[in-house]
Amino acid sequence: MSQALDTSPPTPAPVAPTPDDHDLAALAARHGLSVSGARPSLPAYVRRLWARRHFITAFSTAKLTAQYSQAKLGQVWQVMTPLLNAAVYYFIFGMLMNTSRGVEDFVPFLVTGVFVWTFTQSSIMAGTKAVSGNLGLVRALHFPRAALPVSFCLQQLQQLMFSMGALVVILLAFGVPPAASWVLAVPALVLQFVFNAGLALVMARVGSKIPDMAQLMPFLLRTWMYGSGVMFSIHHMTGPDSGLPSWVGPLLQVNPAVVYIDLMRFALIDSFGGGMLPDHVWAMAVGWALVAGIGGFIYFWKAEETYGRG
Repeated sequence: MSQALDTSPPTPAPVAPTPDDHDLAALAARHGLSVSGARPSLPAYVRRLWARRHFITAFSTAKLTAQYSQAKLGQVWQVMTPLLNAAVYYFIFGMLMNTSRGVEDFVPFLVTGVFVWTFTQSSIMAGTKAVSGNLGLVRALHFPRAALPVSFCLQQLQQLMFSMGALVVILLAFGVPPAASWVLAVPALVLQFVFNAGLALVMARVGSKIPDMAQLMPFLLRTWMYGSGVMFSIHHMTGPDSGLPSWVGPLLQVNPAVVYIDLMRFALIDSFGGGMLPDHVWAMAVGWALVAGIGGFIYFWKAEETYGRG
């Protein structure tokens, strides 16, 4: 008599249900856990950035000191570089192309334009590589990433202070007397710094995603410079006898680089009168600073958790 064998498969052990993302998020919140590198709220981000203000100033000063550490003349190049640029522009535009025609105190006019423009140009270029060029620091330490482009702008402001000392000597050497209006250079530089920092923040985010932007920026900035009246007077070049359409002058004067350059010229050069300034120039300077500064900061903050990844 044969015995039938029970070949039915064994009953599988019950499998615990896999928690979904919502359950995991609730579990993490219940135990006070948060996503690593998550973007904080905008007010919290501002507070964290302010708390790192000593790091920002120390980092910018260290970068400035190390910039010419390998050169024989060292920190002298902080003044020599913009002066040599001004000398080249004077030879090409002032002598060969005669853009100095009709411009009183052309050398102080030119040097002021070169120094102020260099501040904006260098801030934007440094901002473009602020994140992509410091990935080791970004990946190793936890801090508000906006500290990097802001510190690079502060570095350029410190370098401008060295240049301003040389500019004062040039002004006095060419017979421009000291005046109470020189005090206006302070608010003009503060507004320009806010504007530069905003653009640097924008370009830092763009440069972190598109590394080739650092190669393209010199061409874009050179084009911007030629339309900003650095080497010539927009007031004279677009006058009634210029043959240009009447809308060209007002359009060029709305250019933020022109606004800050003209404000500095108005503050420092006695012959650069208020008639050469665009209408509502201070309102435009404040407006450009607020639009670029606030807009650039928010634009950079929105991608805070992505910097250094990928």
